[in-house]
Amino acid sequence: MPSLLEKLKSMGIVTIMDLDDYWAPGQHHPAYLIIKNSKMSEKILANIKIAENITTTTDVFASEIGKYNKKVFVLPNAIDPTEKQYTPNPEKSDRIRIGWLGGSSHLEDLKLLSGLVNKLKSDGLMDKIQFVLCGFDLRGNVTMIDPKTGEQTQRPIKPMESVWYEYEKIFTDNYSSVSEGYKKHLLSFTKDEYHDIANEPYRRVWTKPVSTYATNYNLFDISLAPLADNLFNKVKSQLKVIESAFHKKALIAQDFGPYQIDLVNARVKSLDKNNPVTFDGTGNAYLVNNNAKEWHQFVKRLINNPEQIEILSNNLYNTIKDKYSIEAVSKQRRELYLSLLKEKQNGNIQ
Repeated sequence: MPSLLEKLKSMGIVTIMDLDDYWAPGQHHPAYLIIKNSKMSEKILANIKIAENITTTTDVFASEIGKYNKKVFVLPNAIDPTEKQYTPNPEKSDRIRIGWLGGSSHLEDLKLLSGLVNKLKSDGLMDKIQFVLCGFDLRGNVTMIDPKTGEQTQRPIKPMESVWYEYEKIFTDNYSSVSEGYKKHLLSFTKDEYHDIANEPYRRVWTKPVSTYATNYNLFDISLAPLADNLFNKVKSQLKVIESAFHKKALIAQDFGPYQIDLVNARVKSLDKNNPVTFDGTGNAYLVNNNAKEWHQFVKRLINNPEQIEILSNNLYNTIKDKYSIEAVSKQRRELYLSLLKEKQNGNIQ
């Protein structure tokens, strides 16, 4: 039986398959077993091979898709700055807020930050900062999958089973950085805000609906973007960079994959052995190699030199604002669609 793509092609309709994530995530991904048992990856790959046209968000992902289909076009993610969730409205705080916002598939990424809180405690800096972890509600059901049959059942989730519990241990150094009262509050997994949150070095924030989740960038000053070295991450889009830029956040990101597209490292080598890295106001982010030492080094640098936060955030915003605006990318999309339609019409005439 012909697929929907094949039917549409036979009718002379221009078809475009759009891909944003790699179709075969590794075992680190929470949906790995569901995808594996449903053979979803094989189905997507089969459609890739017969697709008339494919769009994706980065050149790196386009190259990967190109192994199976040469008709691939790059249309990057874009942001509409007139949307309320992308309008900077930072919450005021006496502390420097260091934040991360994301979903449940990033444990391997956040493990790159392991030990960071402990090091900052040793530096005596915890009273100056607040880590902000923005994630989805822990409450609800967990899907249990039989690895042999693929059968799925559901039951209420236990907080300690959630990947967010593992996330939180990283951002609180196993809850040792927070007060005993706040620790009890956190482990009760209530949605209520803690009464003395302004004086805690960690803040848990349940994300808002997808349509407004980016407003959470207003809760921090420095955006962290760790990214583990694997194929799924390598071909991801640079959306976190774009969102951080439009919210005018200083960004510390992994020197890997999508974060190598637009980011220019703010580091400048120095001849001074006691200060091997200097800052001259150029660059638009701190780029971290795959080691915990540099994560500590650059977070500490921004804490001790808060004037750099504004410089980096402005540099990043100026790099991103025109290239990834909804107007610019919509124009690219329209031009591509018109060219594909013209190509189809010319082919039919011939």
